[in-house]
Amino acid sequence: MQPKPLRIVSVPWGIMRIGSHDIRRLKRADLPQATEALARFLIGKFVVRNLGAGVLAGRIVETEAYIQGDAACHAFNGMTPRNRSLYLERGHAYVYLAYGTSWMLNVSSRAAGEGEGVLIRALEPIAGSTVMALHRGTEKPRDLARGPGRVAQAFAIDRALDGIDLTRDRRLWLGWEAPTGLAAKGPAVGVSTRIGLTKDAHRPLRFYLRNSRFVSGPAALNR
Repeated sequence: MQPKPLRIVSVPWGIMRIGSHDIRRLKRADLPQATEALARFLIGKFVVRNLGAGVLAGRIVETEAYIQGDAACHAFNGMTPRNRSLYLERGHAYVYLAYGTSWMLNVSSRAAGEGEGVLIRALEPIAGSTVMALHRGTEKPRDLARGPGRVAQAFAIDRALDGIDLTRDRRLWLGWEAPTGLAAKGPAVGVSTRIGLTKDAHRPLRFYLRNSRFVSGPAALNR
């Protein structure tokens, strides 16, 4: 049986109701201009994907920053045809294939020509999990988008979306929901070294939502 498509319902003031969440698209002016600040800022925000099968959405629970002078950053040796989207103005998608097997979604984070970005490492599914499960081949909610390769697989993200403007494009975009109650204080964000690196692995440039079971990586990094 095909899953019933989840539709976006537009409501006043540019807010879109996706599932049980009222999500507003992030504007470029909302995005911090420093890469580390953007990586932290994106924790608790949303990735939204529009597909023919409906709408997928996930709350960002883990990111990593990649900056100038960082040997692990794809811009370390300059611009190439593969990484040119990383040099776009902040808020664009940089999608690349890692190890020949997994697509990775990144957000460009600086002024045009500067080459820095934020890797989206993990999401908490909030809408469209049935479609995500079909893409991933598993129905375990925790494993749908826990890890950057799983994020791209669950959300059907590939090279075709490389370079799109995540503040304007309808196919894939970033959003936020006005917090209420205790959440109004903002998410509790943890910081650690990044995962799976051999170069500049000591840098504390990984950010994650504390106490989230959807965060990837070893428990020692998620305290």
